This record gives sequence, C-alpha cells and structure tokens, in this order.
Amino acid sequence: MTLKEKVYQYYHSLVLEKIKTLQDTIADLTLDAQNDAKGSAGDKHETALSMMHLEQEKLNQKVKEALEQKAILDSIDIFKKNVVVSLGSLVYTNSLIFFISQALPKIKVEEKDIIALSPQSPLGRQLIGKKVNEAIQFNTTTYKILQIE
Repeated sequence: MTLKEKVYQYYHSLVLEKIKTLQDTIADLTLDAQNDAKGSAGDKHETALSMMHLEQEKLNQKVKEALEQKAILDSIDIFKKNVVVSLGSLVYTNSLIFFISQALPKIKVEEKDIIALSPQSPLGRQLIGKKVNEAIQFNTTTYKILQIE
C-alpha cells in the first residue's frame, strides 16, 4: 500500500468515526429526552428539553459537515497519477507533505507528518495546478514541489 493510500484510509476512517460518534451522541440525547418526558413537568422540564433540542441541532449540523467531508473523500480516486496538483494529490514539498482533500487534522503516517488541505484554502489555491519543481510563496515560507502522487 502506498503512502497516499494509507493517508486516504486514515482520513476516511477518521471521518467515519466522527460521524458515528456524533450520531451516537444524538441518539443518546434523544433517548434522554424521551425518558425525561415520562416523569417530568413544569418549567425546569421545558428548559431541559429545549437545551437538549438545541444541542441536537448543533450535532446534526456537525454530522452534515462530516458527511460533506466524507463525500469529498469518496470522490477522490487515490489510484490516479497526478502530474499537476489537484484534488486527491499527495504533494511532497521541501518542508511538508500535503494531502489535497479537506481541512482535516494533521496526522502522522510512516513517521511522516501529513497536513490535509482544502483546495479552497489560501495555501491549497496556490498549490492547485502546480507541477514538480515549481515553487510557491506562502506567508514567509517557500514550498518547492518535489513529488506529486
């Protein structure tokens, strides 16, 4: 398995786990609300239910965002050989390795730090369309592209 495949699998698993955790939390809140409704009445009860509902709405929004991240990851062909930086590229530079996909947490695979970037991010926009041996300037750092997978 290539480094690109391992990075993709790691991020895909991370997003799936995030979705599952959020959905489990929503299910727990729903169950708590149902149980609370059986034995409570009055203002305190209404306030508690309202707070649970607000929390569920926030969690549902996070699930929606995670599902969008998953959809973008699902659209990536990890076996495609990229000549220019594009969605799904693993970009080796003189200082960092970037995975062009979504803004996701920094990870370590095979003792290498990998940073996932959205193609819409400021750095991602600069990298898109570049080829090996081209360089970009971002803030005070120059990134020279050494390899694209």
